[in-house]
Amino acid sequence: QVQLVESGGGSVQAGGSLRLSCAASGFPDSTYCMAWFRQAPGKEREGVAAIDRKGLITYADSVKGRFTISKDNAKNTLYLQMNSLKPEDTAIYYCAADVWISSGSWFAEYEYNYWGQGTQVTVSS
Repeated sequence: QVQLVESGGGSVQAGGSLRLSCAASGFPDSTYCMAWFRQAPGKEREGVAAIDRKGLITYADSVKGRFTISKDNAKNTLYLQMNSLKPEDTAIYYCAADVWISSGSWFAEYEYNYWGQGTQVTVSS
């Protein structure tokens, strides 16, 4: 049974940094795709960053240059380092994973069968 458990959310002032973690368990090996999504109040969930089975990384334009996604295969843990945070980054951040993701569909929610419970990130101005 696959489980994803996020941690690391919190409150920070604009310009600050946070690092989110997502511990994965239940996959047969470390070759699976993972991504971070977020959902702000009153808005639809959107993809933030993704990493595929080979380590190819994709970012949403809104976070390029500020966020860094990484994956420690030995620990089966996904990270999201968030720097230069802005109030508009305030959202619940979700970790998602699946064995295969269709090429070009890294931010399509329907591609991911496994989701974490979410962790709140609040950025104040």
